[in-house]
Amino acid sequence: MSERLRPRHRQLRSTTIARRARLMPSSDTERSSKRPQEVCAPRSPAPNRQRAHFRPLLIATRPRQWMKNLLVFAAPGTAGLLGRPAILGRTALAAGVFLIASAGTYLLNDAIDAPSDRVHPEKRHRPVAARELSATLVIAVGIALLVLAVVAASFLGGMLLACVIGAYVVTSVTYTLWLKQVAVIEIACISAGFVLRAVAGGAAVHISISPWFAIVTSSAALLVVAGKRSAEIDLLGRAGGYHRKVLERYTKPYLRSIRLIASSVAIMSFSLWAFERAAHIDVGHADADDVLFQLAILPFVLGVLSVELAFESGEGGAPEELLLHNRVIQVLALSCLALVAFGIYT
Repeated sequence: MSERLRPRHRQLRSTTIARRARLMPSSDTERSSKRPQEVCAPRSPAPNRQRAHFRPLLIATRPRQWMKNLLVFAAPGTAGLLGRPAILGRTALAAGVFLIASAGTYLLNDAIDAPSDRVHPEKRHRPVAARELSATLVIAVGIALLVLAVVAASFLGGMLLACVIGAYVVTSVTYTLWLKQVAVIEIACISAGFVLRAVAGGAAVHISISPWFAIVTSSAALLVVAGKRSAEIDLLGRAGGYHRKVLERYTKPYLRSIRLIASSVAIMSFSLWAFERAAHIDVGHADADDVLFQLAILPFVLGVLSVELAFESGEGGAPEELLLHNRVIQVLALSCLALVAFGIYT
């Protein structure tokens, strides 16, 4: 019986060997054709890694805060020059340069503040704090953007605009490394960022800025920054010192007094600027235009009061969110801008 099974066993064995032979490469050519696929396979994730870094880097530049750079248009706009294409183009380029500079400072700030941002309920989601990006990479990109901004400013507006951008870079970097620990001075540093944006618009098109315009910008920026600090205290409470050491030095009544002083100065200086500017544009304009220009004071005052109400409600932690989501502030801001533009450009 075993002799009968031997042919059957040999037949199965030969069939198995034939099948394995068909699965193996029949020549060196087939082997070599498969090797490139095996060698190249591990390299495919590289482009994906680069794309994976791009989105977190973009988020780290805080696109929602790019709207601050619209202040660059303020000086040429109130001077009645944005109707000229050349002036509008230079102003837009200056705003773009300031956007690059601000993006660089945001990256440096996030890289250095990552440990403290991790204890903040909202900032812990930032790419560096969330460990989506390495601090080394972010610092390298941030420094590159700052250098690019200063060089671009020198080509666009000459030494004057380069000095303004340079002053912003120095102020922001000094704030990040040291001055953020000094009470009051750190508020002034952040406020200076708003003011320098407005000054950059004048430097780009080589026009002087009214003293009242500078005071309006400075006091309004002080109001916004003090409101931001108030909201941080409301949000973090006693734990605020772990996130930002300087918060231990501030109290709610003190910050409220800063907001009161800043809002009073902003309203008074805007009113004086509106009357002074109306007198300058009076030639060739109807009396009705002057009245409409001066009526811009009303939505400005109501806007300041609405912003202060939001701060008292603890909503000023991200001031740009107020402008994006608060309908009352949006309507008042657009009304003020429309009345000013109508008085200047008609």
